Amino acid sequence: MIDAAARNLVRMRADNRCEYCLLRQECSDDALHIEHIVAKQDGGSDDLGNLALACHRCNLYKGPNLTGFDFESDHIVRLFHPRRDRWADHFIPRGPASKG
Repeated sequence: MIDAAARNLVRMRADNRCEYCLLRQECSDDALHIEHIVAKQDGGSDDLGNLALACHRCNLYKGPNLTGFDFESDHIVRLFHPRRDRWADHFIPRGPASKG
């Protein structure tokens, strides 16, 4: 079980944003989740380095998966890892919030 101090550290480290889509907590009707980057069923731990803040949509979409199918390359690829990867190397902001 993840204690309150660890939950607070994860939220602070993420600046109260989903670490996958960058949705801010105040822009969501649902509380952001503390999720395991590597699921416990796959050997992941409750260590801070394996915990990420995720919105409901990203948490459900990622699930326990570490890989996904890329339809452009027709290959299985490793999913974004918020502790190892730089967000800007994997995503391009779109929509009104991304304009200047």
